[in-house]
Amino acid sequence: MSATFDVAGQALPAQISQLIVAGWTGRDPSAIEHHIAELAALGVARPRAVPMFYLLGAALLTQEPLIEVVGSDSSGEVEFVVFSIDGRLYVGVGSDHTDRKVEAYGVTVSKQVCPKPISKSLWPLEEVLGHWDRLVLRSWVTRGGERLLYQEGPVTRMRDPHDLMERLSGGAAALPDNAAMFCGTLPVMGPLAGGERFEIELEDPVLGRSLRHAYDVRSLPVAD
Repeated sequence: MSATFDVAGQALPAQISQLIVAGWTGRDPSAIEHHIAELAALGVARPRAVPMFYLLGAALLTQEPLIEVVGSDSSGEVEFVVFSIDGRLYVGVGSDHTDRKVEAYGVTVSKQVCPKPISKSLWPLEEVLGHWDRLVLRSWVTRGGERLLYQEGPVTRMRDPHDLMERLSGGAAALPDNAAMFCGTLPVMGPLAGGERFEIELEDPVLGRSLRHAYDVRSLPVAD
């Protein structure tokens, strides 16, 4: 995926060639069980390990304001996303948009069949590490014309970026260059369901700023 990010008003060109989606990343075992039960109600099998790392095609990443999906069974979920670009780490916000019907068949396949929206702006990871636990994730879904708060909570519900990078690499708190890693999500408020629009935010209340992205969802007909 070829992209240009905004970092403090400066353009940062990037060629992201590797996409990793980390799942089941919660720090609280009871919260992980809640999310596993949430998905089990939809027929999704328990993960083989916690956390899990799914390797997907980097071409799924998009900054476009519209995505197209097949059918009406997909939904987004807000996540912080770590990027390795030119030897430096950055953080953005993204949506691990996933087909929930396909997820009951195979989690990796369900993630591969949907685009992965990401923010156009990034922060250097080093700028927020000193107050990382103060960051907040939020998402909103518009369903039937009604805008609803869908997810909200601190990033402390997920393992921190260095912990996940160490687990991915087997020791080093680093990502391969030109890689992006989605780092886990929050429980939803209400039903686990999609809509016609999804909005995501990573808020930094200490420095008074946010990373945001919004996208519309066009459902294509299923022709059997």
